[in-house]
Amino acid sequence: MHYYPKSIRNLIKQLSKLPGIGEKTAERLAMHILRSPRRQGEALGRSIYDVKQSVRLCRSCFALSDREVCDICEDPNRDATVLCVVEQPADMISIERSGAFQGRYHVLSGVLSPMDGIGPDDIRIQELNRRAASGNIREVLIATGTSVEGEATAAYIQEQLAHLPVTVTRIASGVPVGGDLKYVDQLTLKRAIESRLKV
Repeated sequence: MHYYPKSIRNLIKQLSKLPGIGEKTAERLAMHILRSPRRQGEALGRSIYDVKQSVRLCRSCFALSDREVCDICEDPNRDATVLCVVEQPADMISIERSGAFQGRYHVLSGVLSPMDGIGPDDIRIQELNRRAASGNIREVLIATGTSVEGEATAAYIQEQLAHLPVTVTRIASGVPVGGDLKYVDQLTLKRAIESRLKV
């Protein structure tokens, strides 16, 4: 790589620090940026700078936002009495893309993981407790993952909210649409049977 000028070597080095980008891909991206019109390179640099300068956490739900309060929390058409609890902003985006949920969110910014030293004070459970206790929430939908940590977090949240006059629900888990039963693992199949619906 020493055959590249120092500025290109530095760009390749920085690009290769991105997740999923190895040195070869970083080299291809650097060459693409170099060949593209100057305004495209400047726009890329400006957008990276803008993201680092302006993106923050919404003060209400802790999702990513350009302002103090995100668009979803400010939307008067959303059901403010239903909170969907997710692990990360990316989980919220997935639910939004489904179009199935019209309430508001609460982003935990992680899950309980005692093995990694992550306890209740390290994620946004206290903030969730305060929101649920405000008297404005009628349902808390827990949409954490089905990993051991996600399940432990869901159980802990359920326990924390048990004394409040809110309904606590959990997203269903089971056989994926289009899934073939002979390829579904036993735990997923067990959950699907336990969560069966009347038709």
